[in-house]
Amino acid sequence: MQFITTEDFIEALYSASNYLEQNKTKVNDLNVFPVPDGDTGTNMSMTIKSAVKQVKSTSAKAIDEVATEMSRGALMGARGNSGVILSQLFRGFAEGLKGKEKVDTQSLAYAMKKASEMTYLAVMKPTEGTILTVGRESAEFAMKNAKKYKDILEFFEAVIARAKESLSNTPNLLPVLKEAGVVDAGGQGLVTILEGAYLALKGEAVTSIGEEESTVSKGAPVRSEISTDNIKFGYCTEFIVTTESDHVEDLKAKLVERGDSLLVVGDDKMIKVHVHTNDPGLALQSGLEFGFLKDIKIDNMRIQHSERLFSADQVKEKQAEEKHEDASPLKPYGFVSICAGEGIESIFKDVGVDYLVTGGQTMNPSTEDILAGINKVKAEHIFVLPNNSNIFLAAEAAADIAEKDVTVLKTRSIPEGITACIHFMPDQSVKDNIEAMMAAVEDLKTAQVTYAVRDTEMDGITIKKGDFIGLSGKKIVSKGPSIEETTIDVLKYMIDEGSSFISLYAGSDVADEGIASLESALDEAYPDLDYDVMRGDQPIYYYLISVE
Repeated sequence: MQFITTEDFIEALYSASNYLEQNKTKVNDLNVFPVPDGDTGTNMSMTIKSAVKQVKSTSAKAIDEVATEMSRGALMGARGNSGVILSQLFRGFAEGLKGKEKVDTQSLAYAMKKASEMTYLAVMKPTEGTILTVGRESAEFAMKNAKKYKDILEFFEAVIARAKESLSNTPNLLPVLKEAGVVDAGGQGLVTILEGAYLALKGEAVTSIGEEESTVSKGAPVRSEISTDNIKFGYCTEFIVTTESDHVEDLKAKLVERGDSLLVVGDDKMIKVHVHTNDPGLALQSGLEFGFLKDIKIDNMRIQHSERLFSADQVKEKQAEEKHEDASPLKPYGFVSICAGEGIESIFKDVGVDYLVTGGQTMNPSTEDILAGINKVKAEHIFVLPNNSNIFLAAEAAADIAEKDVTVLKTRSIPEGITACIHFMPDQSVKDNIEAMMAAVEDLKTAQVTYAVRDTEMDGITIKKGDFIGLSGKKIVSKGPSIEETTIDVLKYMIDEGSSFISLYAGSDVADEGIASLESALDEAYPDLDYDVMRGDQPIYYYLISVE
């Protein structure tokens, strides 16, 4: 096999996606911390699935065009930092294939080189011992040895061997991996993708995703407005326009007045449209002005959310209200927050957040999910609160795509997001607000209480599967026989002479009796400190904690 054709490439992509889906739990379980939030495999799998979906929807024939579609789909569906990095790897790979009709060993090596370069550009502070290293060292091997190989299969097999060697070395580059006794999860995900593609090239394509059960939440993040009974535009309308020239901006201009949650992406061959509108017919007519329509999908969101129909009079009245609201001027500032749990959502609503994107640990929202939230908020400047470091890259990608003035505040936890909102000053400038909010965040101490999903030894603490453990920053600081005792131990680590107030957010698995027991323990341990225990209803963590 001397060349990879378009058909080979597509089959390799599908096989890689299925193989990663089969093995995502193995990737998830490589999480450094022994806590139930390992989601690298899930995020990478959902990202490559989005790439597959995009490729299946296109009529592209040339291999470079298919690669571009793959890249576009991966970007819009990217979840978590690992998913965003994978989307950038695909983007660089697609750039490396520009102008190619088929791919030989040298073309493949060059595309891998471009892919690696793009991933390093995507990360503010690249860390070695991660997927970046595995991608780079594989590409360097490919560039150095491509001329020695004529057979694609032999070459690909050698590249995978080098990728595995690089992966096995990641613990020597990143001490936290060595301490946990694991290799890098993102690097393992990349190796799995390469293996899945190789199986297809040698005629053993993975055509089924298998029956593996994931250890993480199966529910994909869904966009959620604070009030689902106040849907301004009732029809979620999606379609693809097949065109002969670049009309992306022209179609976007046509649709901008038709509704909200507008997403128009594409090039001179295809335009993908997503819009919430009250007249999907007009949206489709706008698309017809620029080409042929396909993959039309229209959902009545009012029925989906409310499970009821409005009378004609009610619809007319509601449309009149919506028209009036849409004509109102933009407010100076708006907020989008990523969170999970009814209590947490209610708190964010109380502190002024306009739009909530459901997500967090084990269910990172995609770039498209966050972008939809940004598009929903009618404000001159929008602040996005990721509330999880694994969502930073997807949030920043959404901010880059958005045609609005957006700042991503790098809040690493729910308490940090709430604190940022509390310190927001509506009469101050964007710059002053960023400084004030992030200063408050940096002064805050935060921690979480959860349980161990495997045996390990970290930070000098021997941990058994099922132990209750407390984490602060990137350290395990306590373990205990009960949730309450572990929480008190975590607070001992956090509290000092300058501490004045404790906030605790109880998770969905904490009973009212457990909260009462913790309050009694707090009264005894810290009689001079004020505290507040609130219902957060978040998954995974029994308690989210902050100390001021």
